Amino acid sequence: MKLLIIEDEAELAASLVSHLQGQQYVCEVARTFAAAEEKLLLFDYDCILLDLTLPGGDGLELLRQLQARQQADGVIITSARDALDDRIAGLHLGADDYLPKPFHLSELSARIAALVRRRRFNGSNVVQAGPLAVDVLARTATVHGQPLTLTRSELDLLLLLLANQRRVVMKSTIAEHVSGDLAEHFDSFEPVYTHVKNLKRKLGEVGLGECIRTVYGLGYRFELPTA
Repeated sequence: MKLLIIEDEAELAASLVSHLQGQQYVCEVARTFAAAEEKLLLFDYDCILLDLTLPGGDGLELLRQLQARQQADGVIITSARDALDDRIAGLHLGADDYLPKPFHLSELSARIAALVRRRRFNGSNVVQAGPLAVDVLARTATVHGQPLTLTRSELDLLLLLLANQRRVVMKSTIAEHVSGDLAEHFDSFEPVYTHVKNLKRKLGEVGLGECIRTVYGLGYRFELPTA
């Protein structure tokens, strides 16, 4: 899962990254309005943590831009501006949640997980596809109830494919989803091919190797074989 942390306080941003990376999220940071604006134009995120008071602009304007482009990124406002007007304005502009500073990291984690479940997996903790089950909170996968051992990147890739079942997921989207900012520096899609190959091998070992279909020239699609 890929997060964008829009936060100008360097110490808080570093604390958020450390905590959330420890929970297996891919984290990117924007510390100014301009940097956030650029990232939101170029990339999609599972969740955006948005401070409202930023060097160079107001976080509410970023929400207006997301709304105008009809981007589906989930947004949690994390701000010291706890005025009722700001809360109402943020929610009207499409924010999913509002968490005033200071907040506990454990509460933030719970709200991020709830938002991702709600937006990507219809509110469920467990994503099911035939005998395959992935617990979004526990970040574990099983097939016929037996554990399936996956790396962080393989699990993120699997969740991305499951969230888009029967739809093609572009190679560029996979690269950004599992690698974040690092994807900009890739000379090729070899890291994507490697992650897909390893995931297909592990699924193949439990009889699900045909679930990930290659759509040549575009990307991949998750689809259970029909009986």
